[in-house]
Parts: sequence; C-alpha cells; structure tokens
Amino acid sequence: MDRKPRRAASRVLAAVVLAFTPALGAAPPGASAADGVPGAGPAASRVPLRVATYNIHAGAGQDGVFDLDRTAAAIRDLDADVVGLQEVDVHWGARSGFTDEARELAGKLGMRVFFAPVYDLPPATPGGERRQYGVALLSRRPVRGAWNHEITRLSTQTPDPVPAPAPGFAEVAVKVRGTLVHVYATHLDYRTDPSVRRAQVDDMLGVLAADSGPKVLLGDFNAEPDAPELARLWGPLADAAPSGGKTYPAVDPVKRIDLVTVSPDVTVTATHESGTTASDHRPVVADLLLHRGAR
Repeated sequence: MDRKPRRAASRVLAAVVLAFTPALGAAPPGASAADGVPGAGPAASRVPLRVATYNIHAGAGQDGVFDLDRTAAAIRDLDADVVGLQEVDVHWGARSGFTDEARELAGKLGMRVFFAPVYDLPPATPGGERRQYGVALLSRRPVRGAWNHEITRLSTQTPDPVPAPAPGFAEVAVKVRGTLVHVYATHLDYRTDPSVRRAQVDDMLGVLAADSGPKVLLGDFNAEPDAPELARLWGPLADAAPSGGKTYPAVDPVKRIDLVTVSPDVTVTATHESGTTASDHRPVVADLLLHRGAR
C-alpha cells in the first residue's frame, strides 16, 4: 500500500487503511465532463465505475437517532464501487457510542476503507482509544495507495481559531479493470464566511494537479455549485449532476451541497439522489466511464 509523501505543496499524513474481503481541462459547471476531450472514444473503450458521496451525520438519521445498521443499509442500497463519507466518528464520543464507524461500516458492507481524520484527540478516559473525526473512502475495488492531505481549516476544537493547514482531505488510488482512478473525499467549512472554503478549493486543486489520469472529487461542499468560492473548481473539474436535486436537509431538501465532481477525461452517464433519511443529508450517486488503461 503506497502511503509515501509525494507532494511538496501538501503535507501528507498517514492514516489507517483496512481491507475486508466481501461475500484538468476546461468544463464549466453543467458541462459534460467528456465534452471536447480528444480520444474519448466510444463507450466500449471505457471502464464503468459507480461512485457516491454521503454525509452520514455520525450515524444519526434525520430523526436524530444513532443507528449504524441503518446507515450501512443506506450505503448498501447505493450499490456504489467507491463511496466518500463525511462526518465519520472513530471512538469520538457518546453520540456514536464511541464506536469505530469506519471499521464497523467496512465490515458490515464487506468493503475496504481508508479513514482520514480531521481531528485526532486524546482518549476520553485513561487507557481508552484516541478520539478521531473525519472523512472516509469505502471501496470494493483494490486500493493501490491512500493519503490524508492537509488543506486550510478553521478548527472547531480550539478557542479563537485561525485558518491553518489541517488534515482530513482523503485520497485513494483505485484500480478498476486495469485502470487507475484517483478518488478524493472532502468536507468543506460550514460557516457563512466563504473565505475558508475558497482557500480549501485552492488547496484541493493543488493536490489534484499532482495526479495524472481520471479524478473524482466527492464531498459535502457546504456551498452550492454556483457559489463564488467554488468557481475555481470548474474547469479542472465538472459537476456530475448539474440538474440534480437538492440534498440538504434529507427531508424536504432546500440546498444542493453534496456533490460528485469529475475531471474532463471522465464521462458521466447517469446520476441520482437517494431519498433515504438515514442521515440529515441525501447521498448522491453517479455512474461514470473511465478511459481504459489510464495509469
């Protein structure tokens, strides 16, 4: 498993990868990611991949009840090859029973998981497990490498925080029928002030620019696609579901802030949102075609 630092522009931090054996171009928001890509070729020369993004609300549904079996069932119903998760607790606190949600979900689903903590705090009690919170990537495809990158953050765990680099931007390199695709999971700042999100976009683009081949960025962006602070994304990436439905809150949603975005060498064939209320967000699913043989 490749977890070696490889970028000067972004400090890369190690995190845990667990394996389970189961039973940049120019495309504005709303453009097809395949438009104008030389050598796109027919669908027959492409490799299918289904991805999803899901903010799991630490395993609590729209009703506020913690039920990780319900969360796992909602993810299973997406039938995705790779799923980016946000708001993942690992021994974090009473709200999630101090469970390791990344490991538990991977086990329930028979998938590999890479957990990328944003916060890594001392145990709640002496001799206990460290308290961690962050994002994760589940994959039923082989994972060839995994990295936890730093991006600008405004901590929720310290008084009077200032924007500073912090981990929690996850990347995995996944092999799909001989084709390598880089998939990233992110959770951008939730505050009204867009300045931290704007910095986070720049930081993420720096990470993506160091990778070649097809790329998929999944996440809770806490901003809709037309927000000014997301504008720099559109070109290196395209919104996979420009006509997609709202995703937050899960019941009667009013905002589309949970996004699947793809590089120009990825074709989007279909997208949909799930109406599940196993979280306070709705998951988004995208069916993709990758250029065969990318390395």
